[in-house]
Amino acid sequence: MNQPLISYVRVSSSRQGRSGLGLEAQRENIARFAEAEGCEVVAEYVEVESGKGSDALDRRPQLAAALQEARKRKGTVVVAKLDRLSRDVHFISGLMAQRVPFLVTELGPDVDPFILHLYAALGEKERKLIAERTKAALAIRKAQGVRLGNPHIEDARAASKIAILTEANRHASNVMPVIREIQRSGAATFRQIAEALNARGIHTARGGSWHPGTVRNIMHRAAGKLRGRT
Repeated sequence: MNQPLISYVRVSSSRQGRSGLGLEAQRENIARFAEAEGCEVVAEYVEVESGKGSDALDRRPQLAAALQEARKRKGTVVVAKLDRLSRDVHFISGLMAQRVPFLVTELGPDVDPFILHLYAALGEKERKLIAERTKAALAIRKAQGVRLGNPHIEDARAASKIAILTEANRHASNVMPVIREIQRSGAATFRQIAEALNARGIHTARGGSWHPGTVRNIMHRAAGKLRGRT
């Protein structure tokens, strides 16, 4: 096996760093795989985005760029785990239709597209079963008189605020590894970092473009200086 590899790493939640799906863990897996197979990683694309939905490619410009790079170099896109591409079997099918070869390090070098489809389908089925079991358990608790949810508007507002704060912190945790990379490459000001993030196609938590102020805020949030504020 001797072909250029285009590395694609993705994070979509702060919990993934603790579960072995963080950026560095993915990079290490891909590097070990490339060394073992005698291949060279010629480019890397980093995404901070959810993988949900069959149309996720429209929201993942770095994956689209990795596909384009693989076509140009006649190489292969490599990921550490299949769900770094997507958790949706239809999305995986769409990627196969791009006619760009993919490798998943945890599955090894000899897994053909049919097996990738099979793994994706099994993962999707497992998630559906988990959702069904959760729904059934909630129905039982409701039948037993356990109060589910909160009808009071103030409590709902408080829950919404917590959700917004949680999402902001999650996004900060995902973006900071990319910002550190940009800083290591020589970017020294908030403006330079903002320009680099925009060039990579990475959006803010609200889906917008980066500006010096938004970069400053997310770096302060990650440092704990804005804890408790949205």
